[in-house]
Amino acid sequence: MKKIVTTIATAFIMISSFASFAAEKANPLKNVESNTVIKGYLEATTLGSVELNRHLFAEDFAYSNGVNKDSFDKTAYTDFLKAHEGVTYDCETSYEILDQSGKICMAKATMTFENFTRVDYITLSQEQDGWKVSKVRTTYP
Repeated sequence: MKKIVTTIATAFIMISSFASFAAEKANPLKNVESNTVIKGYLEATTLGSVELNRHLFAEDFAYSNGVNKDSFDKTAYTDFLKAHEGVTYDCETSYEILDQSGKICMAKATMTFENFTRVDYITLSQEQDGWKVSKVRTTYP
């Protein structure tokens, strides 16, 4: 009987250990404010930082460029960012929250380069797993 209890206890410990290795790491952006997520987006786009990308974008994320009419989903956009990991843009960056009501936030990020300005209109939605970037529309005024 003692051998059966020991075997069951060992099996339980092994199963719980494997489950903890298989569990996904916690989302570091889960309990942060919307402005922190906007800063994370700007770090990803202008500083080539990709550490938070899997937590930053909503599953239904959509990017569109108003000038050349390009559009990308989450996979294509995060692949683009990953391909440009570590690339830093030489621009002055600022943002402002245009409106935040309930679980939706609209922000405007301005990247001022030497010869042009890029403006991203960013829509965030608050999901069960925290604030996520759900849509970005880029213009060049």
